Formats: sequence, structure tokens, C-alpha cells
Amino acid sequence: MRVLVCGGAGYIGSNMTAMLLAEGHEPVVFDNLSKGHKTAVKNAELIEADLSDYDALVATLKKYKIEAVMHFAAFIEVGESVKEPLQYYRNNVCCTQNLLSAMHACDIVKFVFSSTAAVYGMPERVPITEDAPTEPINPYGQTKRVVEKMCHYHSQTGKLRYAALRYFNACGAGNACSLGEDHRPESHLIPRVIRAAMGKLPDVRIYGADYDTPDGTCIRDYIHIDDLCRAHLLALEKLESQNELIYNLGNGNGYSVREVIEAVKKISGRDFKVVEAERRSGDAPILTSDATRARSELGWKLKMPELEKMIETAWQWHNMYPDGYPH
Repeated sequence: MRVLVCGGAGYIGSNMTAMLLAEGHEPVVFDNLSKGHKTAVKNAELIEADLSDYDALVATLKKYKIEAVMHFAAFIEVGESVKEPLQYYRNNVCCTQNLLSAMHACDIVKFVFSSTAAVYGMPERVPITEDAPTEPINPYGQTKRVVEKMCHYHSQTGKLRYAALRYFNACGAGNACSLGEDHRPESHLIPRVIRAAMGKLPDVRIYGADYDTPDGTCIRDYIHIDDLCRAHLLALEKLESQNELIYNLGNGNGYSVREVIEAVKKISGRDFKVVEAERRSGDAPILTSDATRARSELGWKLKMPELEKMIETAWQWHNMYPDGYPH
């Protein structure tokens, strides 16, 4: 299938592009490179353009005879979304509406959307199922929820078949450890701990060590990037027969901040400074997924559920690219 991968130079998008190629599909990457890296787009065509450019979108969809679209081109920093909400609504909502309009103009109906567990806000129960209330507590989560609603209503017209995939914490390096996580600035826990182990950061901060969890630190659900991308392929296949799919994508097991730190110490064989700091507002003690629906309906199986194995792949990538991808 010919697939347009929006944001295909970013962390998840580049891994998805590589997997599509490996599975015999024909991906085309559409990315403005504001967050992504040209180096991460290895063997696919790259269109350097912005999702706000309707004419560029239509021209690309027509030129490459695109049959389906995968969308990873969102801004993802919660803290930044609180400071710059209009920027997040413009990029995450308005640009997605523009993309869907271009798809509609070109009679393309299959759409796989990168959503987030942030749509659930502060859940009443964990593990979280897809039927849990969606009450986002920040602009980032809210923009993702708005897009989900937009897709839902558009699908009711018969002009869209979509999958909204609600990620928990994607991690690790995929495509045989060749494609890793390089956000700038980096806010995700595992790459920050690895950078501390490499001497690239002075310390690792634990934001709150007095939560009601076994070791006092927050517990999160981590999923290896290859497992995450595989679910997208399965969802794309499922859209042949379904109009609307919503799935949690997570491990189902949670790992604490301290467990992540100890795993990095073990894998790296290095010690580093760990500092306990005040809690951050909006951090739930435990956020884990119930991904039963994806497993039962898609036949999705995790190949790498173990925290240490996930971190091992990330460690390998960071050692290949100690300063991140070359500019």
C-alpha cells in the first residue's frame, strides 16, 4: 500500500516508515523537519513541507497515488502546551483538519491517527480501558481529543475510515536499534536517564518520591517502539472492514521511575547522581493501560515487554549517536 507518513522524520514516524518498507509497503514521508531529523528518513521519499500547506498536501497525495495516511506530526510537550496553547491548537488541530480536507479532496479514506493516553486526564481507575472517561487536563491532551472527535464525526459521513491509537509511553530504539529517540529538548525519562549515565546530564531528577506506590515514585506504562508500530500495521489492515477503531497501545505493566533508573544503571554499568525534587502538578501516581481490545481484535502481541530489553535497545542507539542525529 502507498502510505503518506506525516511526521515521518520524527521518532515514531521514522520507525513506522522503516517498518512499512520492511513489510513491502511504499511509504512517502511528509515532514517540515521542525522536530524531525532528515537522517532518520533512510530509504523513503521525503517531502519537506508543512501540514498547513493544503496545495502541497493535495499535490503529494495525487503525485504518489497515496492510498492511506498515518499522522504523527503533532507537538507533544505537555508543559509547552500549557504555556503555548494556541500553538498546539494550530498545529495539532488546524493542521490535522487541513490534512483531512486534502484527503477528502483526493478520495483517500484510510487514516491512522497517533493519539495519546493524555486524553484520559486523571483516570479514576487503572489499568485504563478505552471506555474510561476522556477528560484531558492540559491543552496537549485536549487537542488530541478534539481530533478524535473530528475523525468520529467525519467517519459518520462515510468519507473516512480511521484508527485512533492512544499511546502510553513509547520507548527504545527500533529497526535493529538504528532509529532512536532524539527530541530537542528531551523531556522523556528513559533518554534523559541514559544521557545522565553517559555523562551528558549532571543528574536525574525524581519529581516526587512520596507517592502511594511501592517505592514512592510514579509508575508508567512503557511500550517498545517496534511493538507500537506493529499495532499500526494491524490497524491499517483492520480499516479494510471497519470505519472506526480506538485502541490503547501499552504494555499493561507499569514500571516506576526508580525501576527505570536502576535498569539503566545495570545496563550501562555506570552510576550517576539522582536528585529527589518536588512533585509536578498533574502527575498521577499510576498510569497503566488495559490493551486487551487491541490484542483480541487485532491479534497484536508484544515481542518486547521487558523493561531492561527496551532500555537495552535505547542504550545501543544512544551509543551510536551520543549527540543525537547529525544536523
